[in-house]
Amino acid sequence: METTLRGVGVSHGVAIGEVRHMGTAVLEPPAKQIPADEAEREQGRARQAVEAVAADLIARGNLAGGEAQAVLEAQALMAQDPELIADVERRIAVGSTAERGVYDAFAAYRALLAGAGEYLAGRVADLDDVRNRIVARLLGVPMPGVPDSDEPYVLIARDLAPADTALLDPTLVLGFVTEEGGPTSHSAILARALGVPAIVALPGAGELVEGTVIAVDGSTGEVFVEPGAEKRAALEQAAAERRAALAASSGPGATSDGHKVPLLANVGGPGDVAAAVEAGAEGVGLFRTEFLFLDDSKKAPSEEKQVAAYRAVLEAFPEGRVVVRVLDAGADKPLEFLTPGDEPNPALGVRGLRTLLDHPDVLRTQLTALSRAAEGLPVYLEVMAPMVADRIDAKAFADACREAGLRAKFGAMVEIPSAALRARSILQEVEFLSLGTNDLAQYTFAADRQVGAVSRLQDPWQPALLDLVAASAEAAKAEGKSCGVCGEAASDPLLACVLTGLGVTSLSMGAASIPYVRTTLSKHTLAQCERAAAAARAADTADDARAAAQAVLSGE
Repeated sequence: METTLRGVGVSHGVAIGEVRHMGTAVLEPPAKQIPADEAEREQGRARQAVEAVAADLIARGNLAGGEAQAVLEAQALMAQDPELIADVERRIAVGSTAERGVYDAFAAYRALLAGAGEYLAGRVADLDDVRNRIVARLLGVPMPGVPDSDEPYVLIARDLAPADTALLDPTLVLGFVTEEGGPTSHSAILARALGVPAIVALPGAGELVEGTVIAVDGSTGEVFVEPGAEKRAALEQAAAERRAALAASSGPGATSDGHKVPLLANVGGPGDVAAAVEAGAEGVGLFRTEFLFLDDSKKAPSEEKQVAAYRAVLEAFPEGRVVVRVLDAGADKPLEFLTPGDEPNPALGVRGLRTLLDHPDVLRTQLTALSRAAEGLPVYLEVMAPMVADRIDAKAFADACREAGLRAKFGAMVEIPSAALRARSILQEVEFLSLGTNDLAQYTFAADRQVGAVSRLQDPWQPALLDLVAASAEAAKAEGKSCGVCGEAASDPLLACVLTGLGVTSLSMGAASIPYVRTTLSKHTLAQCERAAAAARAADTADDARAAAQAVLSGE
């Protein structure tokens, strides 16, 4: 009998196929004691397994490229964490086997994260995956993971580790559904990069029986179990119409009455450029530079290495706009040579611009490299700082840019509520704002962006978040400056119309979302977008805001 389940849709499209479940977790190794004279050998086994797993994660990252590469390299650093390895070796020294030492050391670290109010809980899935890979290698058993199938299927999992998501084959994996995760989790971001329909935070997803036919609508978050012929036909027709509309969509982003809204791409490195160009991106709205710094956690990349990587992206958009975010280190992106290891709550500590101001040599080298990379190119380079809290932060960043001789526009990311509330003050020091809606939601609602249990509060349709977007856009308009959105909110076509109505001047997203947003924007006038934005802000809940905007834009 056909039933309907609802989670959080995080990647557009419709997938219809049989359920296949992710492999089960590695079994807990036995807690047997070893003689003292075997401890050194077991410690060597543990170190070799750790290095092999780290090398495998880096290799997978090199194959995947882009955002996935940065995520997997961060996971490799997690595997090689000196404190974790030291704990493993201590446990082996008192009688544990290598596999048991790894299992118990990771369990202790996992408990530490959970005990800190589930701060960084989004990294727990990554941590579990690293542990499973190391233990599996030590036990000599296959690593649980994506099922082996010759036929296309819909993948079901409790959560997906980045190492699995990054290398999914979209010709076999029609879409995926997870019980956990949120709209800004690694799984969601990588699903959008792959362009496969995906739903996260679906309660009971693991109970779907292997082989059951389901239909996944990544736009609405609905899963139809055993859909009837009529439902399947309707979904397939809607998907076909959507594909036809996307194929016909081209040119700059604009509303139906000609109001221009540049559609830019979020990129994690040179590997993402081809997809952005193919999707018709008008430039880059967020160039994440962390990928360069994850190759070696003990020192910053050389200026020459940075120049080469930046120029590869800048050259791809002649006469286009490229907005570069300087290094955003700290919190869930720790770097041994930069970020303190003993902060009780790193997300509220020294991260982003605060880290760079504590290490001005790192910031100066990056700004100098950007200046050199742009020399002789007709590109419109803009450079922005992450985690700007107030005018003092904005001035410090602008001063650093000028001291480095950077010929570019200087901007500030709005990720902290204080920056949105005092946006006009910040704009006295910088020339543009860029809203990072993922972190802005996290800090506005005190809801970790990786924790599925609070995904309701991470919903970018939350009226309080829309109020902060409006405040920022209004401040920018009053100062005659621009205010874009580079968070995942921009990838929602309906929300893109609302953001336009709030006064946002550009939208940046994963390349796969650009055709959807372009097509939807082109169907509505600016006035309709403004009415939809007003209706959404007048609502009290995210669901009501979405419904109100939909009603306005559909003419109901």
